Amino acid sequence: MLTNIPEYITAAGALGTAAYAVVDSSKAIRGGVSNHGFNYIHKVAKTLWPKATDLPEPLKLPSAIETLRANWLNGTQLADQKAIAKSLVKLCLSADTAPHFAKVTGANPKLLKSVATKLSSGEPMTQAETDVFGRFDLVLTSFLDKGYQRADQSYRNKAKAWSMAVSVILAFWGGWAVKGGTFELYLGTIDMGQALLTGLLATPLAPVAKDLSSALAAGVKAAQLLRK
Repeated sequence: MLTNIPEYITAAGALGTAAYAVVDSSKAIRGGVSNHGFNYIHKVAKTLWPKATDLPEPLKLPSAIETLRANWLNGTQLADQKAIAKSLVKLCLSADTAPHFAKVTGANPKLLKSVATKLSSGEPMTQAETDVFGRFDLVLTSFLDKGYQRADQSYRNKAKAWSMAVSVILAFWGGWAVKGGTFELYLGTIDMGQALLTGLLATPLAPVAKDLSSALAAGVKAAQLLRK
């Protein structure tokens, strides 16, 4: 029995990998599993974005949301996505939108308006304006970091949950096939229970199956040598 454990772990890991692949292929249908988590980014964007109507079309909220969603579905590096989002928000900063950003970030409205004016004209900023702009940048980073971290956590958890469900289904039908494709000899049996348990274990085992099975194989060999 002990000598079969590494093979079992390898098989379970392969099942988990297959389940991940099936779930990942859902991305071909309107983004599939990748859509999970984006609602947190959307919520943060709605909070940050000014309601000004004179913004250029690419900077208006609907267009910006589509840009952020495209990066999210494409799996762009999280740090790069946050940098893109921050750049889009900063491009929206103007003398007209400064009061909105001041209210959201807690910055001084007059100084932030002056910062926006000088950014567009290229004039040098005073120390007080530089401090306000730095505070604005830090609060903006905090907002975006919260949204993207929550989104990433939600995506990973949902992807694992879907993978586990697919893994259990694949394990169930695999056990049925091994039993000869006869439900009467399969339903409610120990074999079915073992198949379902394997399906549940396969997803968390998939990323470490190779190393774990190798370590167990080495341990079994060592135990057999000691017994001799």
